[in-house]
Amino acid sequence: MFSMEFTSLLEIAINNWHLIILFFLVAVLYASVGFGGGSSYLAILTLTGIAFTQIRATALLCNIVVVVGNVLLFQKEKIIPWKKVMPLVFFSVPFAFIGGYLKISQAFFFILLGLTLLFAALTMWVSKKIIASEEDTRTLSLTKNAGYGSVIGFISGMVGIGGGIFLAPLFHLTHWDRPKKIAATASFFILVNSISGLIGQYANPNFAIDWTLTSMLLVTVFIGGYIGSRTGRTFFTPIQLKKATALLIAFVSLRILWKYLF
Repeated sequence: MFSMEFTSLLEIAINNWHLIILFFLVAVLYASVGFGGGSSYLAILTLTGIAFTQIRATALLCNIVVVVGNVLLFQKEKIIPWKKVMPLVFFSVPFAFIGGYLKISQAFFFILLGLTLLFAALTMWVSKKIIASEEDTRTLSLTKNAGYGSVIGFISGMVGIGGGIFLAPLFHLTHWDRPKKIAATASFFILVNSISGLIGQYANPNFAIDWTLTSMLLVTVFIGGYIGSRTGRTFFTPIQLKKATALLIAFVSLRILWKYLF
């Protein structure tokens, strides 16, 4: 019995060796400079033949593994501005659940994903130019918190992202808080919305996922992230890594949009 299960696991690992290696490399490189690489995992998954419903769930699970350590670290350093964060996630979490629960077509999913990844690529490419200053911080009104949280949470649940790629640039542009507090807020936002979106997907009767492959990828991400965060050594600077990722994600997004729009 044990021999048969081991053989099955080995076969799955061999058939998906390229996926496992890519996830490991992304985890090591990004963790070494303090990033998560969630958008890269999503882009890589879209290049495989995996069903789009599984892509969403796997991406959210990877998000959870990637950011939970960051959230704990930010909390230990007392950087998360809870009074400003809670009104935002109060609206985003239920809408992330709704977005994850909704049954959407494959074409709609990939078009929305393509647009999301394209936005992510553009944001990464110009990220150095949209960093908030240490001064002149502001507090959003309840109406804006409700609007931003609801829309970003809803899209996050549908696509399979945490929403940080939308939230962080928005907060930098509006001078929501200091850069480090924005990063801490984005990490917590990604975590709770990923969990909520995943629960929403799981509640959908059509939910399906290959837990064996997904578990392998999660273990790979965890090990790679641990190694990267402990060594702190990389051949790339954070900006170079963001630029390279932007090119990869832009390529994937344009390929998706070309396929489903033309």
